[in-house]
Amino acid sequence: MDKAATSSAPGRLQGRRDARARAADDLRETRERLARGNAIKPEFEYEMLSIFVRNELSAAFTITGLSAIFSLASMFWAPVEQAMLWLLLVIGSKVMQLELCRRFQLVPQAEIDLHVWRRRLFATELLTGLTWAGFALVGTHAHATATPTILFSSHVFLFAALIVVLAIRMTFASTVIPILYVGTIPMTLAVVARLVSLQDPFYIALALMAVGVHIYFIFLAKGLNSTALAMLEFRAQKDALIAELDEEKSFSDEARRRAEAANKAKSRFLATMSHELRTPLNAIMGFSEVMTAEILGPMSNPTYKEYAGNIHDSGRHLLNLINEILDLSRIEAGRYELHEEPIRLADVAEDCHRLLKLRADSKGLTIVEEFDDEMPQVWADQRAIRQICLNLMSNALKFTPKGGRIFVTVGSTDDGGQLLAVRDTGPGIPKEEIPKVMQAFGQGSLAHQTAEGGTGLGLPIVKNLVELHGGTFELRSELRKGTEAIVLLPRQRVLQALGPLQPLGQERHRRNEGAGEPAYAEAPQRTASHGRMGRAPRLVGRSEADARRVMASAN
Repeated sequence: MDKAATSSAPGRLQGRRDARARAADDLRETRERLARGNAIKPEFEYEMLSIFVRNELSAAFTITGLSAIFSLASMFWAPVEQAMLWLLLVIGSKVMQLELCRRFQLVPQAEIDLHVWRRRLFATELLTGLTWAGFALVGTHAHATATPTILFSSHVFLFAALIVVLAIRMTFASTVIPILYVGTIPMTLAVVARLVSLQDPFYIALALMAVGVHIYFIFLAKGLNSTALAMLEFRAQKDALIAELDEEKSFSDEARRRAEAANKAKSRFLATMSHELRTPLNAIMGFSEVMTAEILGPMSNPTYKEYAGNIHDSGRHLLNLINEILDLSRIEAGRYELHEEPIRLADVAEDCHRLLKLRADSKGLTIVEEFDDEMPQVWADQRAIRQICLNLMSNALKFTPKGGRIFVTVGSTDDGGQLLAVRDTGPGIPKEEIPKVMQAFGQGSLAHQTAEGGTGLGLPIVKNLVELHGGTFELRSELRKGTEAIVLLPRQRVLQALGPLQPLGQERHRRNEGAGEPAYAEAPQRTASHGRMGRAPRLVGRSEADARRVMASAN
């Protein structure tokens, strides 16, 4: 229980630190929001103002043309002077607003004071809204002389003009809601006041409809504002993600370059150490073998002879270790080249059995061969397959106790491939330790107690060599029941024999002879030409006996 409490304590401390960090972030965001006066981040506020400015500049001629149409239409019920004056006021306020928007775009983002520019845009929009509200005052003194039809048409047109203006301003100014308010509320109030002043139920209903339409457009504008803000947040998140990906990519590229440099350094080190170690090892092994065999004369002290044998065995073990390390490094670096040729797995397994037979007999082990002699050849590297088989059989010899049995199986798989399996009756490997023994220099705990010494490189080399052939390697083991190593070569590696081009016994030349046709119709002519030209006749037949008869007739 104490251990569990001790292990959970760091987790609780980390959770508290994360909670304090989140609280500090929330507090900082709240302070910034209060200082700004709104809930929009500064970078998003600039983007929202930029969208509004771009919308205004893109619709400059559209708004001017629309105001001209309204001015011409108002001339049907209002004096021309009032209509033209209103048009000039609208165009003047619009020019001021467009000039301010153009200057906003020319100023770099880093130099823009959002509070100042927001007030400027707010003021110009308020001026524009007031001039548009003046449209409701055009022709108010002409009601007394106007006919009922013109009066009705003028007010319906005024209501329709309000709806059009509200729709346009909602589309262009929805990114900045305060600007939308000051640009539309004055005109709505003016239109409602003019309709209510007529004191007619129909026009009062139109006034109420104008208020309802305005509120409806406000809700639509807020929805558009939320959509635009969400779009900006998603874009910011995407940009942040792209920046993180670029940063991680740069880190991964740097790590890859370092790994490649380390791999090259390792390759150079192994190549150098291979030469530097093998040269003295060859001398040690050679001289110790000479001393052990007493080639230059007998050794008077038998202990020295035993020492020389130990030196030779140790040198051979070290040389095998160096070779295994170099093979594994070449495989991992992708520089192990396969020299493929047609081979038979049964022949390779039989050769390996022959090489290890004396070692198995010295330990009292029995090697049982289970070969399928009718299996086709496979396209593989004979040296690599031999090394695979030797490593698996050597492991079985090391880990199998005296009196045990080793089964070497070569057969076919259900999908058309071939397998090579080595099964022993050794102590086995725990399931949780199988991934460990498949790693370089990995050995099982039970193997340390019952087996001979080893480097732990045999199985990783086998696995990599099998994968180079496109096959798979499986290791199955159960405690106190033994271990089975299975090498599976794919069907693409199996060489299939081609069938005869002509059915056996129905060859074309046999059919011709059975029909009674002469097989050597040109032989007499060739003999005659031989007498004239001094050349031996060209044989056309298939049989060696027929060829002798033709040569005899030519002589």
